[in-house]
Parts: sequence; C-alpha cells; structure tokens
Amino acid sequence: MLARRELFPHVIEMNYQTRQRLGCSVYLVHDAGEWLLIDIGYEDTAEEIIEVIRQMDFSLSSCKYLVATHADVDHIQGLKRAQELLPGAQTVGHPECARLLAAADRIVTYAEISAQGISIDLPAIKIDKLINEGDKLQVGGIELDVWNTPGHTPSQLAFRLGKLLLSGDNIYRDGCVGNIDAHHGSDIPAFITSLERIRDADVEWLLPSHGPVFRKDSKMIQKTIDRLEQYQHMADFGTCAVDWPLLDEWEDELIRGFDPAKA
Repeated sequence: MLARRELFPHVIEMNYQTRQRLGCSVYLVHDAGEWLLIDIGYEDTAEEIIEVIRQMDFSLSSCKYLVATHADVDHIQGLKRAQELLPGAQTVGHPECARLLAAADRIVTYAEISAQGISIDLPAIKIDKLINEGDKLQVGGIELDVWNTPGHTPSQLAFRLGKLLLSGDNIYRDGCVGNIDAHHGSDIPAFITSLERIRDADVEWLLPSHGPVFRKDSKMIQKTIDRLEQYQHMADFGTCAVDWPLLDEWEDELIRGFDPAKA
C-alpha cells in the first residue's frame, strides 16, 4: 500500500503524490471512505492515476464524483476512460462544459489547433449532472462550495473547501492566468471580476489546476488584475479587448487634419 501524501487534510494532489508531472493538477478530495476527483488530465495517464489511487487503499467503488473544472482537453481527455474504470461515479460539470464535451468540440477545447500542428483525440463525453454557482458537492461529511469563475472560459469552476480554494485556471503562483483566447470564449472583464472575488475571499490557500499550491497573496492577485485591466485596451488581445484607444486617437487626428510630416 502506498502512503498518502496529503497537501491538506482530506486533499491529495496526484502530481505531488507521485512526485512526477502527470499533467494538470488532479485533486482527490476524500472523507469517511468517499472520494472525488477534480479533473483527470489526459487519457494516457488516467489509468496510472487511478491505479495509484487504488494503491493508496481507496476503494474504487467509493468514488462519488468525477469533476470537470472546464472543458479544456488537457483537463478532461481522460474522463471517458475514468468513467469506464469508475462506473459508480457521477461525472459533473458546468452546463457549457457539458455541451462542449457532448459535441466533442475540438476547437473550443484546444484539441485541434491546426496552425500549431496540434491534433488530440477527443471522444464525446457525457456529463451526468450539471453543477454551477451556489451548488455543493458532498463527500462523506465535508462539502465543497461550487463557484463559477468565468474569464478563462465561461464554464470555469472553482471549489471552496474551508480555507482552501481549488481555483482551476484562474491564477497560478507566478501571477499568470489561464489562456486568454477569443476562440476559447475568454472574457477579460469577467476574468477580472473572478480574480477580484478570489482576492477578496477569506480563503488562505489556492490550489490551481497547473503548478504548485500557494498561499493566497492579495497584492500579487491585484498586480495580475492591473495587468488584465491593461489587456482590455490592447490590440494584442483582439476581440477579447473591449476597445483600442489608438483608433480613437487616430480618428481625432483625421478630423483635425493631422499631417505626419509636420508632427
């Protein structure tokens, strides 16, 4: 039997448990014999992750939920295989996530990025139960509060467990955030609102979907918010930006009869 390496009481992260990178952060939350998985990652590591869970002396029949934080392929490609190995578990996710996975949408989920030669198999995946803002997931005697924190994607979910926030792709320890991409449905104003919510919450630890767990630093989150505030007005972010002030300046110059040779 493998010794359990808990990050916090009731919480195991599979990359930390195995001391190797298996992909996105995969969190096992457990109590009183029941457990759930938040994300599963790619298909090629799903069986390995579940075998490690078995070796930690968790009953596979006691898995209550397979949770999708959102529909990105690096978080959910292994769900179909996990469903086969854990048939007693309910697969849960946001309504938009359920729609994309049922349709096996290869573009929005980043399974297909032809310009970069990325093409990843994505089977159709059925979400059994829809969850959204204000819902709760109970495992044994503990409850996780469901937050909808859009910005990276409309379907991005985070989960609060006491002073912990399993925070998805909202923010990482270096102050970076999940991809901002119009094809992905990203929304910078919504992202800022989600980060403000995390900044102002009385949680103490953030458990992100990529990279290490870290103690919440409101000043660091504010720096990220300030950066995203700038992104809203930059052509770099295309249709994810809300405006481009340079074009207003140009229009004013055209009206005034601006002559670049005399500038």
